[in-house]
Amino acid sequence: MSPTIRTVTLGCKVNQYETELVREGFARAGFSDAVEHESADVCVVNTCTVTAEGDAKSRQTIRRLARENPRAQIVVMGCYATRAPEEIAAIPGVAEVVTDKRELPDLLDRFGIHEMPTGISRFANHHRAFVKVQDGCLLRCSYCIIPHVRPRMASRPWQPIVEEVGRLVENGYREIVLTGIHLGHYGVDFNQGKPKSEWKRLSHLVDRLARLPGEFRIRLSSIEATEVTRELLEVMRSHADRVCPHLHVCMQSGSDAVLRRMRRRWSNRHFLDRCRLIRDYLPDPALTTDVIVGFPGETDDDFQRTCDAVREAAFSKVHAFSFSARRGTPAASMPGQVPPQVRAARLGQLEQLAASLRDTFHRQQIGSRMEVLVETPPGSELPLPAGLRDAPDRFHAFGTSCRYAPVLLTQPARNGRLYRAIARQFAEGCLIAELA
Repeated sequence: MSPTIRTVTLGCKVNQYETELVREGFARAGFSDAVEHESADVCVVNTCTVTAEGDAKSRQTIRRLARENPRAQIVVMGCYATRAPEEIAAIPGVAEVVTDKRELPDLLDRFGIHEMPTGISRFANHHRAFVKVQDGCLLRCSYCIIPHVRPRMASRPWQPIVEEVGRLVENGYREIVLTGIHLGHYGVDFNQGKPKSEWKRLSHLVDRLARLPGEFRIRLSSIEATEVTRELLEVMRSHADRVCPHLHVCMQSGSDAVLRRMRRRWSNRHFLDRCRLIRDYLPDPALTTDVIVGFPGETDDDFQRTCDAVREAAFSKVHAFSFSARRGTPAASMPGQVPPQVRAARLGQLEQLAASLRDTFHRQQIGSRMEVLVETPPGSELPLPAGLRDAPDRFHAFGTSCRYAPVLLTQPARNGRLYRAIARQFAEGCLIAELA
């Protein structure tokens, strides 16, 4: 009987990719995934430390796995493991703490895996596959702990990425999400010392991947607005049938005073100008963003400027969250810490605005054609919103549009496939569409 493994990932798409890379290594050594209610031989937890909540969830996950898998060796990796290895090592059941991802080959070697995979071929329990193209960040935003717990910035060479994407497409993945800690800086490290005519940047990589054969689409994950260059937009426009018209551009605040304290690199006006540039190039793009509410020193006027900027940018989705002080970052000791109740009130107000903008954007899609990735596992129930559960026979499949909208299809469609559809209605946060 083959040994078994169970993996749990907290946090970002990069973490999810790195977990899959470790799973791939264990699979090559003969490990299989533990089935539900089975005690695994090895548990791998990939942790997150972006917020205090991420730390807490990581600890809770480790303790739960120790209870449910009493004979397992528990291996903990990820950003929280790098930041606080002693805290994690003290949790009962933890056998290994990986403080640096560069130690992974040594870890796998101790489990009989003598060759670290250079890429993945599958992405468990997903219909889209994330592909990490770079790691590390050159920025030092005053609130962010990630540059302290990630290695120096490094981009992956083209060839392994091209081979990996081709392999994933051959294995049936119809959406490839390019991700990195600082995606827009892809290529900066290996372009140093070369003339600009020889540079290879994110735009060049996307262009190369978009030319691969097969039925699939490409989506870019989080990127800094200033790094959405005209060259990248031109590539996205020229491969409109292959690259999703969706960009997640990180705003964080609409107040220039707050942006300066955050050590961000541009003004609110610069950010909004870049959003307009994106709309000039792409047909009705979906713009999504992150916003931190209650950063130290944020006044009512600062918060109002953020709301105004969110409204002007007309985001289709806003990931809004309260400021979380991270020990070791400048923001943790800044004066003017905003009281929790004020942060909570502002967060609620921003979330109401974001929901209104989301609904407006999606209603504008009614009557338009879109590409939908069907994500309904056979035999599973559709994730119907409460207001649509009284007519379950009306819907046959669930998926995600190229503009990152949830879609309910009124006709049968195969899981994991891409379909052209026409939006006919918007209800309960979902577009309702029929196959084109």
